Amino acid sequence: MVEAVKTAELLSVGEACLGWLAADVNELERFMALAGYSPQRLRESVGTRALAEGLIDYFGRNESLLLALCANAGMDTTRVMRLWHALNPQS
Repeated sequence: MVEAVKTAELLSVGEACLGWLAADVNELERFMALAGYSPQRLRESVGTRALAEGLIDYFGRNESLLLALCANAGMDTTRVMRLWHALNPQS
């Protein structure tokens, strides 16, 4: 099922997630710590499917972040959660 997720959609939503985190240093640091990213590795991973999947998972598991992201980006929460569920079919 993970392969069925369109890369362009995944990267687009992942980019929005990263943009939101970049405005909140504390939350960005928390994501990096939980995901195991150093600043250098994060920079190298920008635009990759793996980072986008991690970002979508991070937001999909935190409702308050998801709602803030979607409100600020004018994005429908179902767009993010549809991707999250496709990446986490067991959930």
